Amino acid sequence: MRVPFLKPRRKDYALSPLAAEDGAALSALHQEDFVRPWAEGEFTALLDQDTVFGFAAREVGRGVAPPVGFVLARLAAGEGEILTIAVARAHRRRGLGWRLMDAVLRELYGQRAEALFLEVDETNAPAIALYRRLGFREVGKRPNYYRSPEHGPTGALVMRRDLR
Repeated sequence: MRVPFLKPRRKDYALSPLAAEDGAALSALHQEDFVRPWAEGEFTALLDQDTVFGFAAREVGRGVAPPVGFVLARLAAGEGEILTIAVARAHRRRGLGWRLMDAVLRELYGQRAEALFLEVDETNAPAIALYRRLGFREVGKRPNYYRSPEHGPTGALVMRRDLR
């Protein structure tokens, strides 16, 4: 007799706007991948600014679950900027980065922004591939912008996506 293989249920996520109260959870998540992670107070101070907004990805069905991914952005003088984005390692390769970036793009379209900029470590191939799929192009480079234990000092690619 053959027993059917049961596939684990695929996790579903919901996006919601970030609030200053999310600062501690964002700081904890930021620590997973950044050599100099931002502190809770830094996130709180940014989220208190009128020009800063962002979105959190949370698992559906877990009550008030902490974010498993987030993006923080700023809009000033018609130009948007990704300040930081992070997805927990256990939740990667599920499209959360795409969904978070799409939420920012939709917000910026609604605000009639002209362009969106970001900086990405030149050694972060998965992120660079995502940004290129989203229509970003390289417009500059900042040498020795990041530091990593594996690579030492690395450059940042400055990328832009036109929104009009």
